[in-house]
Amino acid sequence: MKTARTNAAKDLYKQLRCLTWEQLWMKHVQAFTQGDQTFRSQNAGLVRAVGVVFSESGPNSQKNDVATWLRSLLQDSDEKIRRYAMAALPKIGAEAADEEALLEVLRKANPPEREKKYLARALDKIGGKATLEVVGGLPGQTVLKVKASLAREEAPSEIRLDESVDVFSGLQIHLRGRRGLERFVRQELEASPQARRLFEFRNSRPGLVEIAPQSDFRLSDLLSLRCFGTLAFVLGTISKTDAAEIAALLTVLPVRALLKRLTQGAIRYRLEFPSLGHQRGLVRDIANRAYALCPDLLNDARSAPWAVEIHPYGSQFSVELRPRFSPDPRFSYRRLDVPAASHPPLAASMARLAGNSGSDVVWDPFCGSGVELIERGLLGGVRKLLGSDRSGEAIDIAKANFAASSLRVEADFMHGDFRSARVSSSSITQIISNPPMGRRVPIPNLEGLISDFLYTAAKVLQPGGVLVFANPLATRSSTPGLKLDMTQRIDLGGFDVQLERHIKHHR
Repeated sequence: MKTARTNAAKDLYKQLRCLTWEQLWMKHVQAFTQGDQTFRSQNAGLVRAVGVVFSESGPNSQKNDVATWLRSLLQDSDEKIRRYAMAALPKIGAEAADEEALLEVLRKANPPEREKKYLARALDKIGGKATLEVVGGLPGQTVLKVKASLAREEAPSEIRLDESVDVFSGLQIHLRGRRGLERFVRQELEASPQARRLFEFRNSRPGLVEIAPQSDFRLSDLLSLRCFGTLAFVLGTISKTDAAEIAALLTVLPVRALLKRLTQGAIRYRLEFPSLGHQRGLVRDIANRAYALCPDLLNDARSAPWAVEIHPYGSQFSVELRPRFSPDPRFSYRRLDVPAASHPPLAASMARLAGNSGSDVVWDPFCGSGVELIERGLLGGVRKLLGSDRSGEAIDIAKANFAASSLRVEADFMHGDFRSARVSSSSITQIISNPPMGRRVPIPNLEGLISDFLYTAAKVLQPGGVLVFANPLATRSSTPGLKLDMTQRIDLGGFDVQLERHIKHHR
């Protein structure tokens, strides 16, 4: 009988869920309110529908009336109606009065465990200081979520970039990025006297470079490197995704000290399994165990400054603590963007691959948002930057980003096809470009486009000049005047291309 009633409530919910808010509120809610207890029990699915439909299309002017109605149902004699009302209140944007009504149920009665779970779930979302005062009647997970929510609202946390990190035994750092860029990350590290003094290269795997600090350092020291995507402190490796092991690694004294030193405000983190999906049950278990071991660490999926990531690592898993920068301070000039814009660490790698003659004139025939040109300008040794693009919007965006970069370099952005751009023969020392790949926007003749691009490059480059570009074609065609000097297969976000460097022949 219970299963039949549950199915009936679900079926009714599915029917009512498709109605407009006006139909639901004016017709069905009124009938529900006027009906006797038997009628209301038979139509419990309506309560669930009200929370969902109002959250999607209900007018704000009716919010108080809806909240008052739902609060009244918290005292209904039907347990299912009470539970559905508890679940609906957070969906409509509940306030202090709704929190108090939920707490009143907890104070006055001794609800059964199932109902208490619904109370806790609702308070997870809308609980505040009043909820923490009745901590004895609520699970630790609810207390954790409420504390995280209050911390987020009252004192948003930030990462301290210039605080010194005290190196402890065994500390390692993982620099992750697009597969194929590992060589550029290592080269950049070893080319920087300061970075080479502070960090030692240990190993590399596809998409990963492993380094170890040699002395105390700051996060800003790591962020002087531009060819990697994200950085993370390695907390340890585990043979399986065990909640107890992960919680223990997160709460050992050196890690807690590191988090406290590098965090301004409450220490909030989110758990992520990049290759395993959401893992909600495991996340809940880890968060509860970590909170029990160290109540200062608050799991929070919303805007947390830290992420604890579990990555496959050979036959094991690597548990890593990653600072979440948004935006990445290295690329703060990116005020605007275009579809399929270049990944900044890739642009930085391409700029380094092009080299530096000390007085370069650099052209990007497909400049998009201007990232390749800006990254090359930031390396120095540039006399002039030239960008062209068929999109007028892209040119405007590239100009805005260039202005935000504060580069003191002459720059000229031209709207139009590269084949008709105002670029003289033998006037360019470097071409750095990430041309259209034909993935998002179909290109009728991609091979013809790339062929024209290479022909134009051979024409405008000075003898000894350099062309660096991401080649979207599986086969390479030789172009008179250009010699392929280097090639590297890289991941461009779901598909591979060849990053190539060509040199213009000396005559």
